[in-house]
Amino acid sequence: MDIKKLQALVIDALEDVKAQDIRAFDTTQLTSLFDRMAIASGTSNRQTKALAASVRDKVKEKGGNILSIEGEETGEWVLVDLGDMIVHIMQPAIRDYYRLEEIWGEKEIKIGAAKRTSKRTASADGEEAPKKRTTRHLAATQTTLDDEPKKPDRKTTTRTTTAKKTSVKTATKTAKIPVGKKVKVAAAKSASSAPKKAAAKRAPAKTKST
Repeated sequence: MDIKKLQALVIDALEDVKAQDIRAFDTTQLTSLFDRMAIASGTSNRQTKALAASVRDKVKEKGGNILSIEGEETGEWVLVDLGDMIVHIMQPAIRDYYRLEEIWGEKEIKIGAAKRTSKRTASADGEEAPKKRTTRHLAATQTTLDDEPKKPDRKTTTRTTTAKKTSVKTATKTAKIPVGKKVKVAAAKSASSAPKKAAAKRAPAKTKST
């Protein structure tokens, strides 16, 4: 098993049983026996045993090897040997007395960074990342947004408005109608000539003088 995936499994197993003050260290430059070390605290014999069992079960479930588990009889200090990684689960008084962090803690690994790195490794190995869940409310909202009519393009609307303004200006310039004054409309030629013809018919014809 990849060491980064293994350290992430160990950290998850310890967190599942509420281990305190979890710390992980890279020991490749200090010894050739193992590459990683994890140290965690349990408040009672019962909890330290439960933490060791959680690490054992989780690593086995993912196909890892458990070489040995020591100290389960007393529960004050339980050591889980995973081959490439050693896990020390200790009660606070024992941990303060031996201070393993001062011996092996030259290069500490941040817990959050260890988890993120293991996820990237899993993706590179071909494991599918968990799919995002979409709630019914979110799905309904997306459907509603898709059904809404699309707004007209701003450029098209601007062009139409500009064309209307231009036509109004052109019509105003052609008419040249002063605002606020009355405009006299000339009568049509056919209408004004009709009374003159009628008067000419009624008038007596002039006689030629002899």
